[in-house]
Amino acid sequence: MRLINVKAFLTREQLIRGKEQVEQVDRRAKVLEFRDDEATNYAILSHRWFDQEVNYEEMIELAKMEREEREEIRQRNGYRKILDSCEQARRDGYEWLWVDTCCIDKRSSAELSEAINSMFRWYENSRVCYAYLHDVPGLSIHAKRDKRMYPTSNGWPEWFSRGWTLQEMIAPRNVQFFNQDWRCIGDKKMLAHILTDITRVPKHILTDGLSSNRPCVAQIISWAADRMTTRAEDKAYCLLGLLDVNMPMLYGEGGKAFHRLQMEIIRTSNDQSIFAWDPLSVIRRSGSILADDPIFFRDCSEMELMDPDEFIQSFKDDISREELHLIEEDRFGVFPITNRGIQIWLPRRRYVGSQSVFVAWLPCRYRASGSPVAVSLALWRSNYHRYFMPQFLGFPTEEALQFRQVYLTFQVGPHPDATFEVDDSAITEKHLTYCGAYPSELTGNTLTLTSTDFLCIKVYLDGRANCHFAVGFGQCFGQDWMHFVCEAPASGYSWKGYAKEEYRKMLVRGPEHARSMAEARSRGKDSGRVWVKHTSLLGSARIVRTSCVVWEGSGNSGVKIEVFRRGGLRSGPHEWTCFDIEGASGTNRDMRALMLRDCPLGSGYGLLVDEVFMKFSLAPNGIKLGDYGQFTESKEFRCEGNIFDDLQSLASKADITPREHKISDVDTKTDRDRVTTWSLEHYLTLYKPFGLSLPSHHDFNSLLSTLSTQFINRYLVTRVIQCAPYPPSGRSSQMSAHHPASLDRSFGFETNSTRLTTPLCTIAKPLVWHRDEGASSTSLQRSSRTEAEDGTAKYLNEGGTGVAKRGFLGKMFS
Repeated sequence: MRLINVKAFLTREQLIRGKEQVEQVDRRAKVLEFRDDEATNYAILSHRWFDQEVNYEEMIELAKMEREEREEIRQRNGYRKILDSCEQARRDGYEWLWVDTCCIDKRSSAELSEAINSMFRWYENSRVCYAYLHDVPGLSIHAKRDKRMYPTSNGWPEWFSRGWTLQEMIAPRNVQFFNQDWRCIGDKKMLAHILTDITRVPKHILTDGLSSNRPCVAQIISWAADRMTTRAEDKAYCLLGLLDVNMPMLYGEGGKAFHRLQMEIIRTSNDQSIFAWDPLSVIRRSGSILADDPIFFRDCSEMELMDPDEFIQSFKDDISREELHLIEEDRFGVFPITNRGIQIWLPRRRYVGSQSVFVAWLPCRYRASGSPVAVSLALWRSNYHRYFMPQFLGFPTEEALQFRQVYLTFQVGPHPDATFEVDDSAITEKHLTYCGAYPSELTGNTLTLTSTDFLCIKVYLDGRANCHFAVGFGQCFGQDWMHFVCEAPASGYSWKGYAKEEYRKMLVRGPEHARSMAEARSRGKDSGRVWVKHTSLLGSARIVRTSCVVWEGSGNSGVKIEVFRRGGLRSGPHEWTCFDIEGASGTNRDMRALMLRDCPLGSGYGLLVDEVFMKFSLAPNGIKLGDYGQFTESKEFRCEGNIFDDLQSLASKADITPREHKISDVDTKTDRDRVTTWSLEHYLTLYKPFGLSLPSHHDFNSLLSTLSTQFINRYLVTRVIQCAPYPPSGRSSQMSAHHPASLDRSFGFETNSTRLTTPLCTIAKPLVWHRDEGASSTSLQRSSRTEAEDGTAKYLNEGGTGVAKRGFLGKMFS
């Protein structure tokens, strides 16, 4: 180790102080020298770093500097601290002193790594450690917090809030405390009772050291739970000596350093208390079996290991004889790290109501004479993850206890937040009311679930059936999920009590709900798909339909919840059904405007629409934008009407003008007047094509929603490609280059006409028009309609006059 030569340093300082003696300073004198820490009597300094410390280079070059630069360094608080500690060392008879600010050349990463791995030993081998408390004015350390005097360090002098000073207090046999004026306050043994109250380090550790009765890993880390470091990595590095671990320094790895520290502990120890963090289940976090920060161990200050025989004995009344033979010493004390996870044998029980969440016990206890520490684990994709289960909710477990080998996940990547944009306006009607959300802080129509807020229950009341129903929105190991539940509550059961109970049930089954959603998502990419699920309301002839789509670009999930009459739909929850959709990238992101892409029309012709690639189908003869109808058994589209024709006589203020689009092909070399496209069967050349599509704004989407009751399972022509007829001079050569003239007629061309033709179209079903085949066509949306909307339905069902249309639809859009 490199030490300060106390005599050389003080001599240099004395000569610098006298202006007439500056020239007498020996610039070659060694102020810092290497010495053997085990063979040298030296003092060591423990302190809180200031903003302006003196580094290694400044320390050795001080005498060679220009006067102004030298004086700037000598005026620093960091230099004054070194000078005062050297004078104290001289008074105590020590020739050598170690100060971390200037005795380590931090320009060398190898030297810095060696120093950090050796630092505990250097403090342990020192003859005396000077603990300098720069913010203590008096001659005592108060045993009570004073947050007014020390607002930024948890109510104690700042020295007690730093990560590195923990080992600097424990490792040396003799620690002398000094106030801001370098007056002695007392030593570690004399102040042990006060230091224990402040630091939670047991008194026997302060007086006798770690080797006397070494605590478990969890307890040692708990001492650092409330301490801070300037660099995130130092939260791990400052614990190396205390935990008797060595590892290389990798500044820049951030919080990964603490994970790496735990892995090193597991490799060199069979102390299972490393997994016992958060024994009271107050930290809302699921994922890796490893803790993210020392603060996770804060409640482990009284943690202790259990003897294997005592641990097994605690389960004697719960485990079968067949299971007892599995508990062998080799299995009990070994947990190697594999590429799948940490392989370990644990006694476990399954939580009631769950197939994948367990409680497992570790051979350590929270307090002396207590029972083994329990942790919750969730089986997810063949590995077991740490799983948050708040104890205050009360989770019963099954009777059977098993001793099983499991793999604990220790590497979990960051998961993005899950955001749900919920539209439940269709169910918050007469007799169907929104009660509230649990937890209450997750409210509103936009729910953002994070790694700490990962489940929200929205509760509704069916007034007619006098029962609550709820929709749960969750995130589990990076997979967002939804689940609907309806149960008749007990008499006098408040919605908050119901919400709390359903929260408990959904939490214990969270991995299973997430797995169900993941399996549905695996049937197609997230963007461009919609998932629909029906669930019956108990005691009612109604069903709840939950629709979910992942919005392209943002990754947010749009959710629409609706209620309909059940009709022939069988009772009980259905599985998620998946549909192709259009409109997932729409800027309005309106669930009513989503189009189900399930029309049975060929493989499609690809074109660029406003530079965006889209596919079209061959258009039936006479097709128009806005046509609606159904497909026959022979897959032919049968038109039943046109939305624009129905509304043409209205003096409406609503803008329902179709949108126009520029059409081109993927081959940029093609003549701009002639666009070529193809499917698996044919080529097709279009002359001066342009596109038209249905508008996508609130007025039109409201129209689709209003007509949903009458147009159940109808399809709608949402987009058409129109083109001009070929001019006589160029058409024949252009056609012969791609396909026979006989095919021209089947594509809708009129060679001897000046009329526009419509060769291509897109036919889809609006999501709001889709119903399950067994569901009745009567929707509960009728209960909240206005008189004008009911009139619209009557006209469209029975066939009305233009006057009738003007009277009812005109009211709706005016």
